[in-house]
Amino acid sequence: MTNHATSDGSTDHRTNWPFRIVIGIWRFVRQLLPPFVAMMIVMVVWQLYVTLTGVNRIFLPGPLLVVHAGIREFKSIANATALTAEIALCAFALSLVIGSLIASVFSQSGVIRRSCYPYAIFLQTVPMIAIAPLILRFFGFGFQSVVAVSFIICLFPIITNATAGMLHVDTDLLDLFRLHNASRWQILTKLRLPNSIPFIIAGAKTSSGLAVIGAIVGEYFAGMSSSSYGLGYLIRWKFEAMKTDVLFASVIASTLLGVVMFAAVSAIGASILSRWYDQQATAS
Repeated sequence: MTNHATSDGSTDHRTNWPFRIVIGIWRFVRQLLPPFVAMMIVMVVWQLYVTLTGVNRIFLPGPLLVVHAGIREFKSIANATALTAEIALCAFALSLVIGSLIASVFSQSGVIRRSCYPYAIFLQTVPMIAIAPLILRFFGFGFQSVVAVSFIICLFPIITNATAGMLHVDTDLLDLFRLHNASRWQILTKLRLPNSIPFIIAGAKTSSGLAVIGAIVGEYFAGMSSSSYGLGYLIRWKFEAMKTDVLFASVIASTLLGVVMFAAVSAIGASILSRWYDQQATAS
């Protein structure tokens, strides 16, 4: 792709796709690097504490033992992480689509919003242990139930932020659309939905982490088969077997999965927002 010249004769490299890919990778690394450094500091302090106090490894194994356990059980942890990531991604994608659709409906009517919004809050506040039996009754044990649990946990931030973005529109622009007899669909697709993009991205950042938490929590309640299990099932299994070193390795894997998902969503969101604000500046 050729570069476009700006008004002062210079080249605008932002239209170059390789340049955008490099920028996207850098944003991803920039999001991932600080938590990685913080984790390394915690590991050093942790190892010093275990070495100096001589605490029993059954209660608190040192990070070196955890690393060894992670290497020894790498295949099972990697497979469990992959399955949990698949569940979290499915739940996150569903929450993004369905949450935006629900917000679109909420933005059309104050009566609908006031009538249904308390039930959206219900999804966020009800203890999962209370509705887990209902989910198992409808979907049975396995993948579908875990996705449903994760979806319920990560749906609310999308609904809240998307609704706020669709309602927080410039009244002058809204009057302009109505002056030109724009339909509700045109106002939604050409004004409310574009205006909500920054809000939806903010909600997606929160939901990306909640999706991983929801997947692990769902595996506790819904379970998986002995031949196919995620991190939540693995953590529960190793806790009952008193294999604390593998338990810690699994917890670290779940933490890294959450960080990677959050960093990826943040990098994608930053890229979308940069283009969104560039288009806004060009239009103005």
